[in-house]
Amino acid sequence: MTTPIISVRGLTVSYGDHRVLNGVDLDIQRGEVLALLGGSGSGKSTMLRHIIGLEHPQSGTILVRGMDINRCSPAELKAIRRGMGVAFQGSALFSSMSVAENVELPLRELTTLADPVIEIMTYIKLASVGLGEACKLLPQELSGGMKKRAAVARATALDPEIVVFDEPSAGLDPIVAAELDELILFLNRAFHMTILIVTHEMASALRIADRLAMLYKGSLIAVESKESFTASTDPRIRQFLDRVPDRIADSESVQRRFRELAGIEDEQQ
Repeated sequence: MTTPIISVRGLTVSYGDHRVLNGVDLDIQRGEVLALLGGSGSGKSTMLRHIIGLEHPQSGTILVRGMDINRCSPAELKAIRRGMGVAFQGSALFSSMSVAENVELPLRELTTLADPVIEIMTYIKLASVGLGEACKLLPQELSGGMKKRAAVARATALDPEIVVFDEPSAGLDPIVAAELDELILFLNRAFHMTILIVTHEMASALRIADRLAMLYKGSLIAVESKESFTASTDPRIRQFLDRVPDRIADSESVQRRFRELAGIEDEQQ
């Protein structure tokens, strides 16, 4: 059996008295696309931040290419991060820089390549995401979908082995979201990148992922193929798939509370 490129064991995270992740175990295989699903507050983004080393857990280990990112040296962590690209939910482009300058940034900061080489590589990355003619534009001159693609170009500037996407389809219309799905598939198939996607968009997850993992109240309740996941009878998974809202209160209690807030006396009293 091959060694996972990312291996999470016993990951536990709390903020004060609030437990966000509760002993999570997860393996991500080299070259696969894995979608991490879950409702708001389930712990998806927290897990992402720990996998890329932005936060340290209370307990548990995270191995990236066999290296424990919470116990390695600063130089080792830098090398690990260089092999990981991240496309953040809000694109996180620098507004004072052109699209090309945003993509060039990691190449200038983390390599000793000559300027002409950086310029050529930047154009290739932008052309690969359909932004070859947008090099000189500023982020505020881009549409939402173009910003997402520019963020992908920057995340892949150093040809990372692993790329992490945080809610890539958030705020996009269905057509643009579908185009981004195809771009992610292209990166996986053409460059054999391992891709972790944190999302709650089922249409995108089912289109691009090899496996689906689902967090529920800080615990990982499923890591399955798309076929097994969609056929699951687990009520928590079915609720997510079928878009069934939580029942906050019955209509009678809601009406009673409304009367209390409005100062209306109960007619039965």
